[in-house]
Amino acid sequence: MAGSRVSLPPVPPPLAQGDAAEAFEAWRLWLATEKRASRHTLTSYTHDVLGFFAFLADHRGEPAGLLDLKGLRPGDFRAWLAARRGRDLGATSNARALSSLRGFFRFLDRRDLAHNPHIANLRTPKLPRPLPKPLAIPDAGRVVEDIGSFQDEPWIAARDVAVLTLLYGCGLRIDEALSLDRNILPLGDTLTVTGKGRKQRMVPVLPAVRAALEDYLARCPYQPGGDGALFIGARGKRLQAGVVQLQMRRARAALGLPETATPHALRHSFATHLLGAGGDLRAIQELLGHVSLSTTQRYTAVDAEQLLKVYEKAHPRA
Repeated sequence: MAGSRVSLPPVPPPLAQGDAAEAFEAWRLWLATEKRASRHTLTSYTHDVLGFFAFLADHRGEPAGLLDLKGLRPGDFRAWLAARRGRDLGATSNARALSSLRGFFRFLDRRDLAHNPHIANLRTPKLPRPLPKPLAIPDAGRVVEDIGSFQDEPWIAARDVAVLTLLYGCGLRIDEALSLDRNILPLGDTLTVTGKGRKQRMVPVLPAVRAALEDYLARCPYQPGGDGALFIGARGKRLQAGVVQLQMRRARAALGLPETATPHALRHSFATHLLGAGGDLRAIQELLGHVSLSTTQRYTAVDAEQLLKVYEKAHPRA
């Protein structure tokens, strides 16, 4: 059998009774052969589920078998998570361990080895939402202005400048910008954008955005008509996000910017710089197309963090 030749990460001495240990090994073999999980993933899943078996052995006073797994109550699972938290394991680690364990129990259920409905009802630990990572105002300006210098074809250089100017000047997502068609022309003072969930919003078009788009359109050799794409790739098809992301990687390498300098970071920069200049949070929410104000409020933390850095750097008593 081909699967028997698969090299699985080693495991310590059995922490479960025979039938549960056999099921555990069958699950690992299934992950390796049918799911084609990477060795890193196998090692992580193995560690998580073995940790659960070790907890059960200590919790119950003896290793668990399949019958024991079937009989576990919600309190048993919660006690396991509490024990992990007591070891100072964070929410991200606990969420991954719970995901691994759910995967193991789903395998047992599908193979008619053990069914336990309680694990599906456990609440996943709430993960901390990372703060947006905007560019500093000078860096955002440099990226937008210099992106065209990494292209030999003048019209493509103008296109890249226009795309990034639109992202930074209007706060668009990359997919929102690249889904625009020529029927938005001629550009007025506002632009209607279709965002997530097909929800539309209206954003103002700054003179710099309009000028960049007009320069690109004047140079573009393709004229696809009103229903055609606004931004065109080198072969005449709709421009793909990967092309813009590649150019952004080249630009940040040349300009010495961090890896967080992505096209989406320009949307974050749009919001953070507006907020720093006194922009109203509700207005920024509308411009970004956020359903919840709490999503937009993350930018206040970014603004406060940046203000603290300025204070620590400049204040004589800092």
